[in-house]
Amino acid sequence: MFDRLKNEIRNLSVINILLLTVAGVINAFGVIMFLSPVKLYDSGISGTAMLISKQTPEWCSLSLTLLVLNIPIFIFGLRKQGYTFTIYSIYTVMVYAVTAWLITDVFPVDVTIASPLAQQDLFLCAIFGGIISGCGSGLTVRFGGAIDGVDILGVMFAKKIGISLGSFVMIYNVILYVICGMTLDSWILPLYSIVAYVAASKTIDYCVEGFDRSKAAFIITTKPDEICRALTDAFENGITTLEARGYYSDSEKTMIYYVVNRFQISRMRKLIHGIDPKAYIAINEVSDIFHAKNPVD
Repeated sequence: MFDRLKNEIRNLSVINILLLTVAGVINAFGVIMFLSPVKLYDSGISGTAMLISKQTPEWCSLSLTLLVLNIPIFIFGLRKQGYTFTIYSIYTVMVYAVTAWLITDVFPVDVTIASPLAQQDLFLCAIFGGIISGCGSGLTVRFGGAIDGVDILGVMFAKKIGISLGSFVMIYNVILYVICGMTLDSWILPLYSIVAYVAASKTIDYCVEGFDRSKAAFIITTKPDEICRALTDAFENGITTLEARGYYSDSEKTMIYYVVNRFQISRMRKLIHGIDPKAYIAINEVSDIFHAKNPVD
């Protein structure tokens, strides 16, 4: 076990560590500078830690609660997630906690009653707090870790109780915000917290999957050669073809798999239907494309 841990530590990426440091700082900045001062709540374990820290004595700070709640969860998920992921995650949570402590207790920044940047405008605090903290969370995921233990709990227990990971996280957050509303005896702040959660979720998706997503077209046609030639002349992208058979017609067809950007979809559709008006086209979103360094064909 210790030999494996040593090998994993040797294989850690310095660049990833630096970027995870930035991610932890960004996440703390969004939460502490926008959400916490106006009593809005982050999602997941971070939101749970915020709720506990606000309802307990002053010594039980957000930074301490983050560490106490998150680190055992990451260690608990070690076997399923691996050493590298766990080390990256614990490190990022520690950066998040330390940065939160510096902002609240060391730096000359007043975050006790209002956001230093958005004052008490709940909508601005929810939007910008969600976007900034989501950026930190997304960067953490992109570079090999996680900044919130609720995803680990979802991986460990979602299938056992018969739901998806996304449903598990959503149910957890709904319960969290209901408890926040009951504790505060007000539903305004929990509802604005949901706005922050949605903004953070979308930002995480963009950070992990990229802003400029490509489109994958599945084209079913009886004129593959003409269509492939036209697509190659127009866009100069690689093409993959697969033999197919229509279920009802029992006729042989060809499926063409082709990746374009969103600006090329209209032109591609006109080219295809100009050659084969009966061609079937299905378009899906593609978040990442990886090219082989030494392609075989």
